[in-house]
Amino acid sequence: MKRLGNVLYITTPEAFLALDGENVVIKKDENTSTRLPLHNLDHIVCFAWQGVSPALMGACAERNIGLCFLTPYGRFQARVTGKIKGNVLLRKKQYEVSENQKDSIPIAASFLIGKIFNCRKVLDRAIRDHSMLVDVEALTGASNFMKETLRALQLCTSIGDLMGFEGSAAKIYFNVFDQLILQQQADFPFNERSRRPPLDNMNSLLSFLYALLTSEVASALEAVGLDPYVGFLHQDRPGRPSLALDLMEELRPIFSDRLALSLVNRKQITGKGFTQKESGGILMDDETRKVVLAAWQERKKEEIMHPYLKERIPFGLIPHVQAMLLARHLRGDLDAYPPFFWS
Repeated sequence: MKRLGNVLYITTPEAFLALDGENVVIKKDENTSTRLPLHNLDHIVCFAWQGVSPALMGACAERNIGLCFLTPYGRFQARVTGKIKGNVLLRKKQYEVSENQKDSIPIAASFLIGKIFNCRKVLDRAIRDHSMLVDVEALTGASNFMKETLRALQLCTSIGDLMGFEGSAAKIYFNVFDQLILQQQADFPFNERSRRPPLDNMNSLLSFLYALLTSEVASALEAVGLDPYVGFLHQDRPGRPSLALDLMEELRPIFSDRLALSLVNRKQITGKGFTQKESGGILMDDETRKVVLAAWQERKKEEIMHPYLKERIPFGLIPHVQAMLLARHLRGDLDAYPPFFWS
């Protein structure tokens, strides 16, 4: 089982990373720097503009240390990878299935069934735990709509149909998402999902967490030998990690949405940590970003019972387990891909 490795998050915009022997050096100006041994790191995630030296990029690729670049908004930019590893037969099978819609549909449907099931769980838990604080009728109506959508997904015969049902379910889900914000409603209003750029504090937080999840899922797929850029649901596009976007669909409600709500409802972050830029987009400040990243890392340490494996694993290993199950299905070891159902 893959260990939960150490992740280095670079959130200071003026930071520059370089290689010095077997160490990564984080330089902020001529007089300040921090040194960390490379062998202690599993991933490096940069939210900085200054960049990384070519020597450090090469060292990360050689040592299989994930190196990912995101904008300060949390939008994915690029990943640095080394030589292609893994089972070439597995990747050939992946490409073959991705080109055949008939074979892709069951896998794509499983991703969306997992997503809508988990979105429904988020709503149902809010009804169960906070019935005096939420609009139970609105949340129940949204949950019932998703229940019907789950049935419809199993009958779809095209990717277009799947995307249509998913879009309708996502709209219903986000229409009631504001009901789940129990504290700081004035600082974290939510009317609709907005991206590129996010137009309110909650959307900024969600986009940031979705970007983190995309990076983790892409790493998990690469670790089992799959190509994160060739998917079954999202169309291929240059630079787009389509398979990572596919797999993260079922994980977004439990990894990102729940954490965003917890951070706001527990007042671990406040509206003061967000500023509006001239473009209208909302940007998270450095201190708030650090709080979110610390909470992200702590959440990954929590243990859960995996519904398919029937064994307890750290939350952070869920993407790796799901990537492994997807690889096993493509190899023919499993009749179908089993999505992750949160219980």
